[in-house]
Amino acid sequence: MNALLSSYGFLRAVLTAHLAGFREARAQGDRGASAVELAIITAVILVIAGVILTAIKVFVTNESNQIKDPTGP
Repeated sequence: MNALLSSYGFLRAVLTAHLAGFREARAQGDRGASAVELAIITAVILVIAGVILTAIKVFVTNESNQIKDPTGP
């Protein structure tokens, strides 16, 4: 439970900091990211997701190969 609270606290602090940055940018007349910036951000997120997916697949495959069949030889 303590880990959950610390994760929640961290997430809240990060979101609060980002919200403050957004408010400051908006007050200075910044209208947000361009389409090119959003495309780059999306590509980076997809690459990170692909790396995570590959890592999970490798882990699960390795662990499943270690399971012994109780009915087999």
